[in-house]
Amino acid sequence: MIVKGFRRNRVQQEAESTGFDAFDLRLGDLMRGERATMGKSLLDVQRELKIKAAYIAAIENADPTAFDTPGFIAGYVRSYARYLNMDPDWAFDTFCGESGFATAHGMSAEASAAKPSTLQKTPAKGNDIFSSSATPFVPEGDAMFSRIEPGAIGSVLVLVALIGGIGYGGWTVLQEVQRVQFAPVEQTPTVVSDIDPLAGGANIAPEVEDVASFQAPSVEALDRLYRPAALDVPVLVSRDGPIASLNPGSFGALAPETTLEQAVAEAAAFPEPSSVQVLETPAPAVQMVAVRPAWVRVKAADGTTIYEATMQAGDTFTVPQTENPATLRVGASGAIYFAINGTHYGPAGPRGQVTSNLAMSVDNLTASYSVADIAADSDLAEVVRVAEVAPAAQ
Repeated sequence: MIVKGFRRNRVQQEAESTGFDAFDLRLGDLMRGERATMGKSLLDVQRELKIKAAYIAAIENADPTAFDTPGFIAGYVRSYARYLNMDPDWAFDTFCGESGFATAHGMSAEASAAKPSTLQKTPAKGNDIFSSSATPFVPEGDAMFSRIEPGAIGSVLVLVALIGGIGYGGWTVLQEVQRVQFAPVEQTPTVVSDIDPLAGGANIAPEVEDVASFQAPSVEALDRLYRPAALDVPVLVSRDGPIASLNPGSFGALAPETTLEQAVAEAAAFPEPSSVQVLETPAPAVQMVAVRPAWVRVKAADGTTIYEATMQAGDTFTVPQTENPATLRVGASGAIYFAINGTHYGPAGPRGQVTSNLAMSVDNLTASYSVADIAADSDLAEVVRVAEVAPAAQ
């Protein structure tokens, strides 16, 4: 009886001495308490530590099976403990003691990631860390405007307002610059102009004081004031010689004044004109006449091309006569004739041959070619007939 009473008293004493601090807290409870004290959720820890929220929950639940690579568990546990201001080594040792996790060698199969074939099994619903009762509530994702800072919105609005103010100011200045303003004056503007005496303005006597008797000039007279009369015949001064031979001091405003004696001497130097005037005969023109299609090219003495084309039957081209004659190159020589003062010479060469560097002067053509036989070339006869009929029809 004494022994049983002693045992009963001892049990009561042990029960009374056991309090809240006598129970051992697990690592997950301590970590969740520290995280709650910091006011951080699993997603906040994920954004700041760059560790998945599922791994953070697995550390708090001492569940090493949730990690894909067991070799990274030690680093995750120490990083999370350091984030919570806890001893990293003590936290990892406690995690290993509660979960039964053992550090494996880096090259061993246990430290490597799980093979894809072993991950095909569908985990049971009770093993889901987010559906477990020990896991705190974790939102599925961030809200739409969770990452928008009010200060950033204010800065953007200030920037938009600044840009709008600058643009409006520039537009206002541009409008002011382009605006035309008329300043009112008290004095009525007057028009002072000279009246053309030929239009009847001279008929107004200066002693006439009645303004009502004044006759305004006609529209033609006013139009003549502002529009100069055009010359009926343009004034042309003939020049015979190169420009380099002109002397600016011999004519115009720089020319010296001619005295009466000099004018008489210059007039006496010219012979008296005779009653018979001799007209110089213009030099005969050379005209190329095509009786069949032919390509021709006429070059001046300096090498510039005067005329280049494919002449068709009936086409003509008058070659300008210069001091140094132009040269001709023709592809179909038998299709080109030369008309000099109505007489046809040629052809330029036999059919199917090319003629080059042919001087197109009258003397050279008349000396090199004979008068063409119109009856021998039917195409030439047709071209000559059409040329004779055309002036008669006009």
